Amino acid sequence: MSLFRALYVSVRVWLTLIAFVLLFITAYLVPALFPFVKLALAVFVALCLFDGIMLFRKPVERTAFFARRELPERLSNGDENPVTIYLENRYPFQTQVEIIDEIPFQFQKRDVLFTATLKPHETKALRYELRPTKRGEYNFGAVNVYVMTALQLLKRRYQFSQDKTVAVFPSYLQMRQYELLAISNRLSEIGIKKVRRVGHSMEFEQVRPYSRGDDVRTINWKATARRSDLMVNAFQDEKSQAIYCLIDKGRVMKSPFEGLSLLDYAINASLVLSNIALLKQDRAGLLTFSDRIGQLVTAERRPGHLQKILEVLYRQKTRFLESDYEALYANIRQHIRQRSLLLLFTNFETVNALHRQLPYLRRMAREHLLIVVFFENTELKNLLNNPASTTEEIYQKTIAEKFYYEKKQIVKELQQYGIQTILTAPQELTADTVNKYLELKARGMI
Repeated sequence: MSLFRALYVSVRVWLTLIAFVLLFITAYLVPALFPFVKLALAVFVALCLFDGIMLFRKPVERTAFFARRELPERLSNGDENPVTIYLENRYPFQTQVEIIDEIPFQFQKRDVLFTATLKPHETKALRYELRPTKRGEYNFGAVNVYVMTALQLLKRRYQFSQDKTVAVFPSYLQMRQYELLAISNRLSEIGIKKVRRVGHSMEFEQVRPYSRGDDVRTINWKATARRSDLMVNAFQDEKSQAIYCLIDKGRVMKSPFEGLSLLDYAINASLVLSNIALLKQDRAGLLTFSDRIGQLVTAERRPGHLQKILEVLYRQKTRFLESDYEALYANIRQHIRQRSLLLLFTNFETVNALHRQLPYLRRMAREHLLIVVFFENTELKNLLNNPASTTEEIYQKTIAEKFYYEKKQIVKELQQYGIQTILTAPQELTADTVNKYLELKARGMI
C-alpha cells in the first residue's frame, strides 16, 4: 500500500490547525505573539513528522501490525452469531487502533467500528455478534485497521484481505440448544412443559421389578407368581411414527417480526422439531408449498437425514404468491399413505380466509392427525394493551380487537372439525410446537 493511500490525518490535527488559524489572526492584531505562534507551529510540524516516521518505519517483521477475522463456517438465521477479530501489535511502542470491519450489506450496519489500545507486541481479541434475518450467502470484506501512536496525530491504515462468503442456514444454534436440553432432560428451562402420560403406549418394552410409584394396573401377575416378587410390565413410547412439517410459502408468510419473516420462523421451528422427533426415534419429513408444490422429504430416520432436511430448508425460496391447498392435499394423498402427524405452518388472518381452505384441511384431518400452526399478530396485541386517547387511536384499537378476536374464532372453528391448533406469537413458535408434539406423543394420539 503506497504511503499516501495509507496516511490519514486524525481529528486532533484538524482541531490544532483551526487553533493555529485563530492564533495567527490574534498575532496579526498583537504582533508580539507572532514569534511564539511560529515556534508552536514548527514544533507541531516536527511532532507530525516524528509521528509519521514512527508509524511508517521499516518493521523488523513483514508488517508492523496484523489482524484477522474468525467466523463460524456457517451462520445461524435469527440467532446471535459470534465474530472475533484478532489483533497483533508488532510495533515496539503502545498503539491506539480503530478497526472497521466490512460486514455483508444484508446487515445494513455502517457503525461496526471498534477502538483498542495495544501494548508493544501485544495480541488482543475483539468479539462482537451479528444476527442475520435472511437465509443465503453473505460476503464479508476486508478488515481495516487505523494505527496511531500515543501522539494520535496521524493514522496509518492497514487493510487485511479477509474476503469470505458464509452461508446463513436455518437456526441450527437453536436446534443444538433444544437437542442438548432434551438429552439432559432440561427442556423445561426454555418453556417445554412436562406432560403427564395418559394411559400407555402400545409398545411393550420389558418386565421389570415393581418400584414405588408404578401403576398397580401394570402388575404382571404371572411373572410375579414365578418370581415371588412384584413384577410390572414396562411400556415405551411408540417409535417410528411419521412426523411431517408442511410449510406454507405463500404471501401470508411474508410478514416480518423482529426482522424475521413468518416463513423463516416456520423454517427454524421445523428444523428443531425434526431433530426432536428423530431423538424420540420417530421419522421426520418435510413438504413445502405455495402456488405450486415445492420439495418433499420423505419421513425417514437414518444417518444424515437431518442434514438433508437442513439443506432443503436452506434452499427454500418463494415469490409469496397465493398458496394452492388443493395441490397440497393431492400431493399428501399421493405421497403420504401412512397415517402421520402433519404440522401445517401457515397464517390465517380472517375467518373468510380459513373458509376458502377448510374443505382441504378437513380432508387431511380425516386421514392424518393435522395440527394447524398459525400466528398471533404481536403488534396488534401491543396496540390493544395501550390506552387510546384520540379518536384515531380508538378506531385503530377497535379494528385491532376485531382481528384479534377473529383469530380466536378461527381456533374454535378448526376445533369443531377435530383439527388441532397452535395459535402462537412468532417468538414462541418453536417452544409451543415442540410442546404440542410431546403432548400428543404422551397421550398416544400419534
